[in-house]
Amino acid sequence: MSNNKRPETMERITTRELADAFIAEQIDALRKQIGDKKVLLALSGGVDSSVVAALLIKAIGKQLVCVHVNHGLLRKGEPEQVVEVFRNQMDANLVYVDAIDRFLDKLEGVADPEQKRKIIGAEFIRVFEEEARKLDDVDFLAQGTIYPDILESGPVKAHHNVGGLPEDLKFELVEPIKFLFKDEVRVVGQALGLPDGMVFRQPFPGPGLGVRCLGAITRDRLEALRESDAILREEFAANGLEGKVWQYFTVVPDFKSTGVKNGLRSFDWPVIIRAVNTRDAMTATVENVPFELLQKITARITSEVPGVNRVLYDLTPKPTGTIEWE
Repeated sequence: MSNNKRPETMERITTRELADAFIAEQIDALRKQIGDKKVLLALSGGVDSSVVAALLIKAIGKQLVCVHVNHGLLRKGEPEQVVEVFRNQMDANLVYVDAIDRFLDKLEGVADPEQKRKIIGAEFIRVFEEEARKLDDVDFLAQGTIYPDILESGPVKAHHNVGGLPEDLKFELVEPIKFLFKDEVRVVGQALGLPDGMVFRQPFPGPGLGVRCLGAITRDRLEALRESDAILREEFAANGLEGKVWQYFTVVPDFKSTGVKNGLRSFDWPVIIRAVNTRDAMTATVENVPFELLQKITARITSEVPGVNRVLYDLTPKPTGTIEWE
């Protein structure tokens, strides 16, 4: 059998009992593979890397070194959640890297979406490599590879941006969830005690908010994006749409329009709301959000987020629109 082929005898993990059995099996396998060596993990805070981190903490404790790179393109509260859950609650060996200025300086004036993606990915690899070289006696690199990654893009999980590390580091891969589908990963995450906000985190692009701050990223517009996104998520949660809608987020384009704020003429950005449902991300339908809720969200965003005077709702399904704007 191929090393990257899911075992035919493997049962679908749908219950806590099956998840507990999988965790026990993986802890034993990880201890046998790793021994007394150290493992390095790029911990984004997404469900895949978080589940891998929690598994490894149970298996080898402080032998795991988690590196969380804050590139300034995460959603509101996400870096703080990673630190709280893994360092404060799980007592993980966590290295927090504040690379916000480094990334945003590199992205200054860059408007092309593909170029932004390349800069973010390449800079992540450089930062992660620098942190890796500060550590002694690390023999293993853990990755949140899951089975769809193997089926679609080979064994290296490219959107975690660790596949481009220099070969002289000579890490052996540790991929404890590589035979799981996303729904199974979530069941395992719950069994490991991770918070629901992390386990059920929505799909999030590798470049983060960098592809939702359209055009050349500016710090003030990025902050407007982060704050408007937080309001949208808060209101969807309060009104029963969290977990019901597959993905929802805001987008802030690089243009302004006239408006009126506090009785005076304004020239500010619009915020675009995107809320879609899909099974496979190949097609998507638009969520029919109650108009009263859209009005409330609009009122909050235009009054609470500096630099914004309009809120728009994207009614375009996929096709013809993609789910993300860039």
